[in-house]
Amino acid sequence: QVQLVESGGGLVQPGGSLRLSCAASRSGAYISAMGWYRQAPGKQRELVAAISRDGTTNYADSVKGRFTISRDNAKNTVYLQMNSLKPEDTAVYFCNARTGRRTDYWGQGTQVTVSS
Repeated sequence: QVQLVESGGGLVQPGGSLRLSCAASRSGAYISAMGWYRQAPGKQRELVAAISRDGTTNYADSVKGRFTISRDNAKNTVYLQMNSLKPEDTAVYFCNARTGRRTDYWGQGTQVTVSS
């Protein structure tokens, strides 16, 4: 019922910035929250940031103060502004959408590589 289209990943130097976007197309689903997760090779997928419809946000401790998540509810689009990027931010970033039935939908992932 929900399809997610991600964009904005790429290669960036340490200290640089990237902006990820994720647009959700839905049919009959109420999306209660959207967010971003990431997974590096050999590591578990972890929450980066999430935002509910009322604007409540949650961030991983490792990105607080550097990343900002925002959402356009009318478009069901979520953004992740990533500043002061570090090599340890390198991972595949996955967009997530959670419905009112608490069903999760995932994008295919976009690679973010932070390297000099």
